[in-house]
Amino acid sequence: MSSSTAPIATQASVSHAEAPSPATWRDALAAADGTPAEFELVKMLVFKPKTAKGAAVTPVVVVAREETETQAAALGKKIGAKEMRLANDELLIETFKLDKNSLTPLALTAETFPKVITVLDSALSSTTKPLALRASSPTSTIFVSGSDLASYIQNLASSAPDAAFHEIDFANLSSEPVPTGAKPAQPAKAQKEKEDARIEGAVQVAIGVKKEVDFAAWYTNVLIKADMLDYYSVSGCYILKPWSYTIWETIQYWFNEKIKEMGVENAYFPMFVSQKVLEREKDHIEGFSPEVAWVTRAGQSDLEEPIAIRPTSETAMYPYYAKWIKSHRDLPLKLNQWNSVVRWEFKNPQPFLRTREFLWQEGHTAHMTKPEADTEVRQILDLYRRVYEDLLAVPVIPGVKSEKEKFAGGLYTTTVEGFVPTSGRGIQGATSHCLGQNFSRPEMFNIFVEDPDNGGKPAYVWQNSWGLSTRTIGVMVMVHGDNQGLVLPPRVASVQVVVVPCGITVKTSDAQRKEINDKCADIVAELKKAGVRAKADLRDLYTPGWKFNEWEQKGVPLRLEIGPQDIKKEQALGARRDTGVKAPLPLKELNTAVPELLETIQKEMFERAKKNYEDHIVAVRNWDEVVPALDSKNVVVMPWCEREACEDDIKERSGRAAEPQDERAPSAGAKSLCIPFEQERWEKIVEGQTKCVACGQDAKRWTLFGRSY
Repeated sequence: MSSSTAPIATQASVSHAEAPSPATWRDALAAADGTPAEFELVKMLVFKPKTAKGAAVTPVVVVAREETETQAAALGKKIGAKEMRLANDELLIETFKLDKNSLTPLALTAETFPKVITVLDSALSSTTKPLALRASSPTSTIFVSGSDLASYIQNLASSAPDAAFHEIDFANLSSEPVPTGAKPAQPAKAQKEKEDARIEGAVQVAIGVKKEVDFAAWYTNVLIKADMLDYYSVSGCYILKPWSYTIWETIQYWFNEKIKEMGVENAYFPMFVSQKVLEREKDHIEGFSPEVAWVTRAGQSDLEEPIAIRPTSETAMYPYYAKWIKSHRDLPLKLNQWNSVVRWEFKNPQPFLRTREFLWQEGHTAHMTKPEADTEVRQILDLYRRVYEDLLAVPVIPGVKSEKEKFAGGLYTTTVEGFVPTSGRGIQGATSHCLGQNFSRPEMFNIFVEDPDNGGKPAYVWQNSWGLSTRTIGVMVMVHGDNQGLVLPPRVASVQVVVVPCGITVKTSDAQRKEINDKCADIVAELKKAGVRAKADLRDLYTPGWKFNEWEQKGVPLRLEIGPQDIKKEQALGARRDTGVKAPLPLKELNTAVPELLETIQKEMFERAKKNYEDHIVAVRNWDEVVPALDSKNVVVMPWCEREACEDDIKERSGRAAEPQDERAPSAGAKSLCIPFEQERWEKIVEGQTKCVACGQDAKRWTLFGRSY
């Protein structure tokens, strides 16, 4: 091994709890045995600079003391890199084979150093305390001297003279003068967009970001401000708080009732799957293998065979289907389970949409014939449509996936496809798969019965699987939320009506205060008798205005305001969250008027969202119309040949040209979203005459394409 890649002399090495942030890393080190009494953390930041279209990305790597202010804008100006943004895990893994919680300066080697632009904090070499470096793991750390670390990186630079290397005094970086004749630095586009996104006059309790300008920041702010979730200590995982979990419970209750009417029973299978069983179906596991999480140790002992945490349960359940199904009289077998699955995503996580663990239901059924299986596939898909449209007021388009996009190992996949107008992207809502006989055949799980209509010969069962996840909640938030926060459809809101006392001042007597509060409580009691989920906000330390803002952020569909004058007039002032419209409601009619108004809100929310979706579906008949339609935040529907090579070409050709890509919605090229069942919405495709918009071959069906999450 050459001197440039020789290991650094280590002063200490410790193991500790997983630490996804500098603060938790410092705490974990302080609690670990063998940690030096004094130390400093070292950070390794990787930036992705803006590049010309088609140009290879050269990451900028900064190695500095944790306390050093690295000032990306000033650094980019210094080294000639434009609009530097922190890289996502995908780029980190591609470059260093490590995620952000395992990243270490020691990942700079003779192999990786020439592939990046390296920036070294000049203050490192003079640091006297031991420096803590990640040891290529989120649970282990080594301690080295500052001079050794600086020498290690300097030696790499000496051994690779063509590599880009800068040693920078960050303390003086911001004070460096602008070169003579140069124009004053202009704000980066990203910074300008952030400024534009801020809501003028917003205070801490407000969302503070405009949905239409910085959608990603708005989405995160809404979820936090509405008390929907909290971040967890494991990256990519989130805590679902009661305000969001009750939505999932509502979906569970509704869906459970419907599938039980179809003869489906709930069961539960363990979350662990043996490696041998998981890898039995080659196409199936290849579709999931990059995301499978494995358990390899128990205590201090290595397991003889790694055990997977289920990414889905086909291979876990079907050995037992073969055991339980012995006769055609055992069919159909229809089981569903409510559980969590783990898919170890390395893309940027996004709450509810892309997380490493998520909640879902997964149904797995076995049938005697294909027509029976086909019928159930569509029945379940229609239930998924109703979850979105009837409960969440989110319009979807039912259809079938292309061969490229279907479930790995399945016969065909049906889907309901949603749309997020603000980003102009499609989003898969839920899927119902026909697996055919792929998993029941002899070389797989050998699930068969003797066919009574064919002389008792073996008949391999036809299987389906279908699933709906907490992604539903994220789609609902994106579609209905506004710049004031969450907007909840009444049917899934845990609180449908909040009653707020008003007109109470310092001059209000205790008797008057009690009268108003008692009236609020009485109204809530009456509404609950009418089946309305209502709550009175009687907190006396907050003003009515503060309460209005809080409940608006949380998306409560209807607010009733009660003050002294309202009591005299025997009315309440109602305020709709979805439109902001206010109107008085007679107190004597609340038990009928409020349920009717909630149904009106539900209906109108869906109608507005449906019109918005339909207004963004553009039917195209030649290729020149495709990219402009996508760039205008639409999805397109077009005659298509249904060939995989053509689909790949469409994605490549329709990639975004100039706009920076949203890493949390990584598909910049258009992919097929679905082949809609409702083909009659567009003119009939004539065999041999209607041509594919993309390649000119004979078209088969109208197909929905779009950029997607």
